[in-house]
Order: sequence, then C-alpha cells, then structure tokens
Amino acid sequence: MQQTSTVDPPAVPPAPDSRTFARAFADVRDAWRQRELWGHLGWQDIKQRYRRSVIGPLWITISMGTTALALGLLYSQLLGQELSTFLPYVTVGFIVWNFILGVVTEGTEVFIANEGLIKHLPAPVTVHVLRMVWRQVLFFAHNLVVYFVVLAVFFPALTEQYVMEGDTVTHPGISWTIVLALPAFVLLVVNAVWVALLFGIISTRFRDIPPVIHSFIQLVFFMTPIVWHVGVLNKVTGEGGGSWKILVAEFNPIYHFLEILRAPLLGQQQDWHHWVVVGGFTVVGWAVAILALRNYRARVSYWV
Repeated sequence: MQQTSTVDPPAVPPAPDSRTFARAFADVRDAWRQRELWGHLGWQDIKQRYRRSVIGPLWITISMGTTALALGLLYSQLLGQELSTFLPYVTVGFIVWNFILGVVTEGTEVFIANEGLIKHLPAPVTVHVLRMVWRQVLFFAHNLVVYFVVLAVFFPALTEQYVMEGDTVTHPGISWTIVLALPAFVLLVVNAVWVALLFGIISTRFRDIPPVIHSFIQLVFFMTPIVWHVGVLNKVTGEGGGSWKILVAEFNPIYHFLEILRAPLLGQQQDWHHWVVVGGFTVVGWAVAILALRNYRARVSYWV
C-alpha cells in the first residue's frame, strides 16, 4: 500500500513587487555606480561618429562656430545690436540650446536606440540615460571652445559695463560671478537626466511621441531668446508697451535654464527668479520621473 507523505512542501516565497520606490531609487543609484560602463560607452559614441574623419570631433566645434557667427552677424544687423556684446550672447545661447536640444530629442529615443543592450545586458535602465547625457556633456565641452574664442576676441567689451539695445538694466560685465556657471551647468545636467528618463519611458510605450517632440522643438527654438533677447520685446512697442509680451519668454521653461548659465558667462545682470523656477522644475521633474520609473521600469524591456 502506497503511503502518502504528510510533510507539506516548502512554501514558495512570493515574488517581490518590482513597482516600488525602493527599486526605482535603486535603479538610479546602481546606474550611477556603473560610471565606468556608461562613461566608456558615451566616449565610444563620440569616437565612432567621427571614426574616419581627419579632424574628428573638432567638426562639432567648427559647426557650432560657423552657425553662431552667421546668425550673430545677421541678427545683430536686423535688431540693431552691438556686435561685440550680441555675438557672444548668440554664441552662448546656441551652445546651451544645443545641449538641451540633444537631451530632449535623443532622450525620446534613448531606450529604443539601445534595444539590443537592454535585452542582453543586465543593467539598470538609467545606465542608458546617463550614457546619452554624458555624450551630450562631451558635445557641450567641444562647443565651449567657441565660447572661449569669442570671449578672447570681445574680452574688453564684456568686462566693462554694457547695455544691450532694448534692455532696461546695465550689465556689470564679467567678474567673479562667472563661477556661478558651474552650479548652473550641474543643475542643467541633473534636469537632463530626469527629462531623458521620463520622455524615454513615455516614448518607448507611445512611438508617436518622438516625431511630435522633434516637430514641436523647432517652434520652441524661435520662441526662446537665443537669436533675440527679451529687451527687444519692449523695443517693439515702445517703453513699457511690450511688458505683456515678456510673458512669452517667462512662461518658456527653457528661457530660465538658458539664463542661469548664460548670464554669468556673459557678465549679465542675474535675476534670481530664474534659479527659483529651475529649482522648482528640478524637484517636480524628478518626482514625476521617479514615479514613472517605479511603475514602468520593468516594462521597458518588453516595450522596446
């Protein structure tokens, strides 16, 4: 007669829930610890892009310098601006804009473009975001060479007090406040990570988002004070007449990110409300990104 065992089988522990804030924060923390991985991959991206080029990554600098020079000369004449102060203004604006543009456009496809690695490399999904942001930082560093060239050419004009046409304030000129550009850029990079993380997750699920972003970003460029400055809005309708039009710039978040970095680099009067706005976007943006990472981190590998 067959005997039946009365011993209960060992209990199977329940599968851990992946949708927790602890796992979301762990993903970001573990990705940061793998700096050698995404740092090497980001640098290889630059080398691969200019693999057989004679001057290599210097094409990044040349392209930026040519664009800034052409548009600076053109719009200084159209807007009646002094070239010695307006060309540096346009140059720095383009350098910061290119960083933001690269983060937003490439951020929407950061997971889609890394489909192979996501499916075969057991790494936090944030690694791919940090790789992309690091690549944009390297691009920014190459473009910054143009700023130093322009600074050397127009140094006397930028170290003295100056007023841009249409402005109501006198800018003090470049001084020790230029050191504020460092925390401003760090804050820009911190925001770049959550932007790429959030838009990357959304775009992986809804593939129509990247084309929409690419089309909309062109409109944002013309609405952002890059080849024009806010003082021109007052000049259009006379003294104080264009004050309501300044809201076009104030409601544009990219304007505030531009100003916290551009103002110290050019020795311009800094309005501290720009830092407050950027700080608010940093807190809210990271909160939303962590929430998205908590809920959809495990699904990214299936969506790609």
